[in-house]
Amino acid sequence: MTHIDLALLDLTEWCCRKFQLLTGRTNVWLAVQLTNVSIIVYFVWAAVFFQIADTWLRVALGLFCAGLFSLLSQTVLKVPIEASESNAYRRVAKGFRNPRRARDAALRISFLTLSVLLLTPVLYLYILNFRVRLALLSYSLIALTTVVLYLLACDPLPPCRGKVREWLQGAVPARAVAEPTRGASNLRRGGSWGENGVCALHWNTSHGPSNPAAAPVRPTSTRIYPPYDVVGL
Repeated sequence: MTHIDLALLDLTEWCCRKFQLLTGRTNVWLAVQLTNVSIIVYFVWAAVFFQIADTWLRVALGLFCAGLFSLLSQTVLKVPIEASESNAYRRVAKGFRNPRRARDAALRISFLTLSVLLLTPVLYLYILNFRVRLALLSYSLIALTTVVLYLLACDPLPPCRGKVREWLQGAVPARAVAEPTRGASNLRRGGSWGENGVCALHWNTSHGPSNPAAAPVRPTSTRIYPPYDVVGL
C-alpha cells in the first residue's frame, strides 16, 4: 500500500501542477474548496441522521454539530487561502518538500482503503437495493477526505497567472476610454418670482475660460411661465 500511496500522491501532484498552469490556482486552493464541500456534506448527513435518530441521539448530535461548527470557525474557516498559499510558496522556495507526505501517510492509506472497500457496498445499498441516502453521504465524506489529504500533501509550482486567464484577457481587447476634448458648456440658471406668481427663469450659457472676468458677456434670455397650482402638480 505504501507504493500505491506514493504513486497516487505523485499523480495527484502532477495533476495539480497542470491545473495550476492552466488556471493559476494551487493545490491549496483546491483543498480548501473541497474542505468547504465536505463540511456542507457533513451537515447534510447530520440533518438526514437527525430525522431517523432517537431523542437522546438527536440531542448528542446537536451538541456535537454546534461544537464542531464553533471549532471550524476558529480554525479552518478563519485562516485565509492566501496565507496558506504563501506558506507553501515559501517552503518550496527554500527547497523543502511537503512534510505531510510522510506525516500523513498512514492516515491517507487508511482513508484510501476505506474508499476502495466501501465502494461496492454503498453502490449496492443506494443504487441496486434500498437507495439509502445516509450510506451515500457517509461514503461521500470518506471520499472527499481522502482527496483532500492527497491534495494537502502536494507541492505547488511558483505563482503564475494561468494560461486560461491570459487567453481570456487576450481575447477581449482593451478599450481605451477617450476623454472629451471639447469644453463643456456651463449652464447657469437663475429664477425669480414676479408679481401675480409669475416665474421668470433666466438662462445664461457661456463657453470659454472659467474666469468670469475673462469670459465674454452674453445676453440673458428670459422665459415667463404662468403660475401653477402646486397641489395640482
